[in-house]
Amino acid sequence: MVELGNAGGGKIMIDVKTENGIAIVTLKHGKANALDIEFCDALTKCFEELRTSAARAVVVTGQGGIFSAGVDLIRANAGGADYMRKFLPVLNRSFESIFFHPKPLVAAINGHAMAGGAVLACCADRRIMARSGGRIGVTELLVGVPFPALAFEAVRLAVPSRYLPESLFSGATYEADIALQRGWVEEVVTADALMPRAIAAAQSLAQLAPAAFAQTKKQLRQEIRERLNQNGAAVDKAVTEIWAAPETLRYIGEYVARTLKKSRATG
Repeated sequence: MVELGNAGGGKIMIDVKTENGIAIVTLKHGKANALDIEFCDALTKCFEELRTSAARAVVVTGQGGIFSAGVDLIRANAGGADYMRKFLPVLNRSFESIFFHPKPLVAAINGHAMAGGAVLACCADRRIMARSGGRIGVTELLVGVPFPALAFEAVRLAVPSRYLPESLFSGATYEADIALQRGWVEEVVTADALMPRAIAAAQSLAQLAPAAFAQTKKQLRQEIRERLNQNGAAVDKAVTEIWAAPETLRYIGEYVARTLKKSRATG
C-alpha cells in the first residue's frame, strides 16, 4: 500500500496488492481520485516501484463510481498561477511513469474517467470499462485549458483518428457502449465482471516474454518519445503559459462555480 500525507492533513492512498503475479492498483484519493500535486507524486512513486517489483503485469482501477475525475480544478483555482506552474510538471511525470511503464498495464474503468482521468486510462495498454453509468472523455477545452504534450499523445494513440477531432473539440463524454464504438475502450463488461476480466486480460499479456513485450511496447511508443524529445518542452511551455494565464484562471473559476452549482442543484 502506498500512503502519503497531503497538505490538508488527510491521507492520499493508492492500494497495491498482488494476486497471482498481477499487481492490482486501486486509486483511493478521496471520492473522485482528483489529480493534484500529492496524488500525482504518489502515482509516479507507485509505478516506478512496480518497474522493479515481481509483478508481471498491472491492473489499475478506481473505487465506487469514479475511476478518476481528472485534475482537481477546485485546488487549481484556489492555488492560481503559482500552483499551476508547480502542478503541471508533476502531472506530466505521473503520466510518463504510467505511459512508458514497461510491463503490461490494463485499465479497469469502474466509473467516470474524465479529462485527466481519461488520459490516465489512455496510458494503459488495454482499457476495459464497466457498463455502470460511468462516462469517459476529455473535457479540457470546455474548462479552457489545452493538453500537455504527453497527455495529448496518450489520447491520440488510444482513440481512432476518425473520432479524435470531434472528441477533443466537443469535450464530449461517452457512456460505455458508445465509448466502445468510438474506440476509447476495447471491451465493455458488467460491473461485477470488470475486475475478473481485467485480471484475466493482464494475465494473458503477462504470459508473453517480458523482455519481448517491453521492447515491443517501447517500439510502439517510440515515435511519441521522439516527438516529445523534439518539441515536448516547447509545447509544455506554451501549455503552461495558457494554464497560468489570468484569463484561463477566470475561465476555470467560472467553470468550477457552474459545476458546483449544478452539482448542488442535482444533489
